Amino acid sequence: MSEFDKYTTASPPPAGVASSEERQWGLFGHLSALTGLFTGGIGNIVGPLVIWLVKKDTMPFAADQAREALNFNITLLLLGVVLFLITLVTFGLGALLTVPLGVLIGIAWLVLTIIGGMKANEGVAYRYPFALRLIK
Repeated sequence: MSEFDKYTTASPPPAGVASSEERQWGLFGHLSALTGLFTGGIGNIVGPLVIWLVKKDTMPFAADQAREALNFNITLLLLGVVLFLITLVTFGLGALLTVPLGVLIGIAWLVLTIIGGMKANEGVAYRYPFALRLIK
């Protein structure tokens, strides 16, 4: 397994059927990232992190989904930093590329977060299509 695969391969979902409470907490794990809309982006990381830390020992499905949401939001944070740095390095000219990319990434974040919440509520262990799995 290469270093890249080590950080991008999703861990297997927890075994067994998730209870309705676990599914609900899985939903909260994904949708808690939406608090970033009201907190200047801080909630994107803090929301899933809090749910993962609280539920990691008692609800494996909820913890798995919160960890997946946390990894996805960390990935997008790193991507946003890269886009910002490209804009700075090019003295603002890169904004012609980075601003439309940022808008597309923002829309994808919103849609994928909602889909993740819906799938978790159905009891399906959702995996985002692109995310660095930094938190194991």
